[in-house]
Amino acid sequence: MAIAKAERLMNLALCLLGTGRPLSKRELRGSIEAYLEASSDDSFNRMFERDKDDLRELGLVIATVESLDGEIGYLARRDSNRLPPVTLDAEEAAALGLAAKVWQQARLAGAASGALQKLRAAGLPEDVDPYEAHSALEPRIPVHEASFEPLMLACRDRRPVVFDYRKATAARPEQRQVEPWALECWRGHWYLAGWDRDRGAERVFRLSRITGKVRSRAGRFTADVPDVVTVRETVASWAGETADRTALIRLRSGSGYPLRAKASAVRDLGDGWDELEIPYGHGLDAWLVEFGPDVVVLEPAELRAEVVDRLRAVAKG
Repeated sequence: MAIAKAERLMNLALCLLGTGRPLSKRELRGSIEAYLEASSDDSFNRMFERDKDDLRELGLVIATVESLDGEIGYLARRDSNRLPPVTLDAEEAAALGLAAKVWQQARLAGAASGALQKLRAAGLPEDVDPYEAHSALEPRIPVHEASFEPLMLACRDRRPVVFDYRKATAARPEQRQVEPWALECWRGHWYLAGWDRDRGAERVFRLSRITGKVRSRAGRFTADVPDVVTVRETVASWAGETADRTALIRLRSGSGYPLRAKASAVRDLGDGWDELEIPYGHGLDAWLVEFGPDVVVLEPAELRAEVVDRLRAVAKG
């Protein structure tokens, strides 16, 4: 039924756009097969009025014109239904090209390429190639996780999902029931923000920690979707990016390069260990645990206790 209606709307739109003069209901009924099959005039009139309203709701400007003999006709003038030319500068084209590379690594590669071709036809500057690298360093957004596409579609369609998720401090994954809101890439990793039904709170999940398949669930969202979903800000705060203190740690030589990049001071202690001063914010304990035996927290005492608790939880399984 949905396909039949879409075809009928398309045929009506083509008739109204393709005519050089207003077409009456009688002429439209004789030109569109679905209208010819209407069981009665009343049935046709109801169908036509619904279709006309649907096309107008979709943005088609339909003019109503009365002829000299009082007959009402309809047409969609091309000048009233023509979009302005698409103009993109080099930065905007580069952003589109980078976004398209995300879809190139999923099943939407064909749609992404087609969209860029249409933009090119609609006015994308000929001297700008969205796929071309414009410097020695070419920006890329990796999409290696199998969960990316089903979660992207679930965010678009507002469908709840279920998946198994392994936290950084857990030995085994746990099932999570989530109402997905948005996906964002931060420092080479994809994250999902949404409402965790079991915990009754907003949560952010790293896609690389999702195991198995993402399963869709029927039903509506139980929580309101916020106007702005701050995935990057949330992840940054968990990773200590909003640090307001300093922690002192020992780090094994030749390891923990991300920690070394954040350090404000590094001292060689000898015996294969260095001492680092690093920013301390919410979530630093979870990050330090990922480096296992290569990191020892010296101070503050509360951070040391948090890391020890997490390591014990992992050891218990």
